[in-house]
Amino acid sequence: MRDTVDAPVIQAQDLCLTFTTNDGPVHALKDVTLSIGKGDFVSFIGPSGCGKTTLLRVIADLEQPTAGTITVNGMTPDAARKARAYGYVFQAAGLYPWRTIEGNVTLPLEIMGYSREERQRRAARVLELVELKGFERKFPWQLSGGMQQRASIARALAFDADILLMDEPFGALDEIVRDRLNEEVLKLWARTEKTICFVTHSIPEAVYLSTKIVVMSPRPGRITDIIDSPLPRERPLDIRDSPEFIDIAHRVREGLRAGHIDA
Repeated sequence: MRDTVDAPVIQAQDLCLTFTTNDGPVHALKDVTLSIGKGDFVSFIGPSGCGKTTLLRVIADLEQPTAGTITVNGMTPDAARKARAYGYVFQAAGLYPWRTIEGNVTLPLEIMGYSREERQRRAARVLELVELKGFERKFPWQLSGGMQQRASIARALAFDADILLMDEPFGALDEIVRDRLNEEVLKLWARTEKTICFVTHSIPEAVYLSTKIVVMSPRPGRITDIIDSPLPRERPLDIRDSPEFIDIAHRVREGLRAGHIDA
């Protein structure tokens, strides 16, 4: 039983991915080895084009590696996708404008064949989790950008997968809204105990949110550092002024700089 509990939720070993293009091969990922445990909040940070999103898409079985191995919940990514092991939150909310917020949140559940009563029950639960209770009958255009992104998170949570994959969900939002949503995501993570993989370009965001920070180099995407955060799980925003926070941010910055030098 102990081995099952301690088994990594996501395990990559010597993972490589090369895209074939008309201009020649593009080496997106190279020799990525990584272990993510149950309940971890892992941020992937690196320069644009370093393979952060590609790695997330490999986990989600949206891209297939050309070398190495990866397992999700002990299965291949294909099997994990079919077992609905994860929810995916994209950079844009991607809500259908002709469906209400509840209708958007329940769409995956409709596709999966849940009854109307069960869809409504689950929608009510996750909308309350993301603090959108009372907005069920609104349409996306009636919500702010931050609220739309929260609805997108609710949709990913609706079928209660153990893993949440988040591809830079707050990158287009202003700093005040981003801070607010960072706080909410931490509360959501604490309440649900899900394993979260989070792509970001922001050093403060990565340090504030994560139990583990994966620093990546420019293409071909390699891991230059993996930082296990010593920060407590409960983190007020003003923790960003603490010496511990500043030290971690400095190490992330040094890892990014080293990746550019070695590339």
